[in-house]
Amino acid sequence: MHSAVSRSLKVLTTTLAAALLALSTPVLAAAAPQPGQCANRQAPPAPVDTSERPAPGAQAPAPLAVPAVPVGGPRMAECGLVTPAGALNPPDGNTAASWVVQDLDSGAIVAAKDPHARQRPASLIKTLLALVAVTQLDPQQVIIATKEDAEQECTCVGLVAGGSYTVDQLLHGLLMHSGNDVAHAFATVLGGVDSAVAKMNALAARIGALDTRAATPSGLDGPGMSTSAYDLSLIFHYAMKQPEFAKTVSTKNFEIPATGGKPAIPVYNDNKLLGVYPGFLGGKTGFTDDARHTYVGAAQRKGKRLAVVMLRAEQKPTKVVDQAAKLLDYGFALEADRAEPVGQITYQAPAATDTGSTPTVLPDGSVSSGTSTAAAAKDDPFGVTGWIITLIVFLIIVGAFVVGHQRKKAAN
Repeated sequence: MHSAVSRSLKVLTTTLAAALLALSTPVLAAAAPQPGQCANRQAPPAPVDTSERPAPGAQAPAPLAVPAVPVGGPRMAECGLVTPAGALNPPDGNTAASWVVQDLDSGAIVAAKDPHARQRPASLIKTLLALVAVTQLDPQQVIIATKEDAEQECTCVGLVAGGSYTVDQLLHGLLMHSGNDVAHAFATVLGGVDSAVAKMNALAARIGALDTRAATPSGLDGPGMSTSAYDLSLIFHYAMKQPEFAKTVSTKNFEIPATGGKPAIPVYNDNKLLGVYPGFLGGKTGFTDDARHTYVGAAQRKGKRLAVVMLRAEQKPTKVVDQAAKLLDYGFALEADRAEPVGQITYQAPAATDTGSTPTVLPDGSVSSGTSTAAAAKDDPFGVTGWIITLIVFLIIVGAFVVGHQRKKAAN
């Protein structure tokens, strides 16, 4: 009898241990792609100058962690062209190392090339700065430009030290003419360069741009600067839902009024597709020696709005804006053929911590309050602990039944 009872108790103990282990072991994320599968999977190419050299005594930031599960869908982890099954390849002559064409309304990714490869944004990062500005500053708030603002490395709009400008006026200078003096003026009012960069990076992380780290407010190269074509597509998708942003990038001509004893400043949109490409909605251009040419632009055709992001492109054999126009044509053709999307722009916050909840920005621009594991357990009146206790009680009852049965059998 004793051996039978011992065996029963051993089975009971083993079953209980296995059940507790199953309840307490977290589900592991899918394995990350093997290192070396894609070029620039972790960091942009090596810089060609000293612009990213850390300040004396400082160290360059480590590369951002690569998410175990590719944001935007499994095909977003692919290298090279990512196109729908059976689709024709994009037109020849595109020089971008990475690009994405997306449906600006649904967030569907129509086609891509190395979408999560780490690249540099150049002045496209001003899109992120503009988002911080339009969400934290009143459009009619007056900003007084400082001497340091006015003396930035150009491209510059021409701000005057001591001049008074509204946020709306500066936003036009930032997005239409890519003014580095304007970027610094925004950074100053946002608490200084370090504070502004921190706010830009916090916003990028909050909406799920996990390849992106701004190093400067203007897009000039700096230690740790990083982004991807996917991330800039996500950021632009989000930005175009902000009416002030969308209106500004679609403006062809603007004038900043005279101030500080200086004449008015005419501002012309440097995106050459505006007014040329049918249905063009606006966008942004950029260039640094390390980033090379970068571009984002959107257009509408037959009720469809598409946007293209291009990173690390060259102006030959054709201009980057012409290459972008061909990619937009290609995207509209795929949409007309009802091609299957290759991915999805997904606004998702980083993993929630043990307490509280983290908001998630949905593809339509609305915010959903995501609940962390701890919060969910707290809200559940039964909870994980309740299930564990129930299981233990159940196993004890089963164990007692088995022992009683064995004793009864021995007595007979």
